[in-house]
Amino acid sequence: MTEREKNDFFYVCSLIEFIARRTKNKRGVITQALGKEGIEKQLYDAEVNHCLSFEQVSDEIIEQYKIKTGDFDTITECKYTIPNFMDIGKLYSIMIEHCAETGKEVDELLKIFSSFISDKISDFQTDIYYQNPSYLECSYEAGYLLD
Repeated sequence: MTEREKNDFFYVCSLIEFIARRTKNKRGVITQALGKEGIEKQLYDAEVNHCLSFEQVSDEIIEQYKIKTGDFDTITECKYTIPNFMDIGKLYSIMIEHCAETGKEVDELLKIFSSFISDKISDFQTDIYYQNPSYLECSYEAGYLLD
């Protein structure tokens, strides 16, 4: 992956996290709403959208893809400081870079965001987000949290 592609994936992963928090949805709901073509479009537009606020871009995506408000709120009741949406976006982009076959990064993004590990990362009442990315990648590939 080129540096530009890494930056674009970081941006899109952060955007997915931002939209999911804003609409109270699981991250997989957002990626399913966009689909592969929508994700590819966001990656294509990422360089330009970097100049816009996450609020503006997310409003446009929520409207365009008719994303409804869900009930997956892992923030309101959280007793601890939650990681920034860009911190989570960075974690996802690292996982995609390490887990994806060359040319299959979008497919891997869809798989990771729709997997159990995404819900675990989003549970800010636990310390999963703070675990080593290698541990998260190995757990994701195994299909369960490793001991």
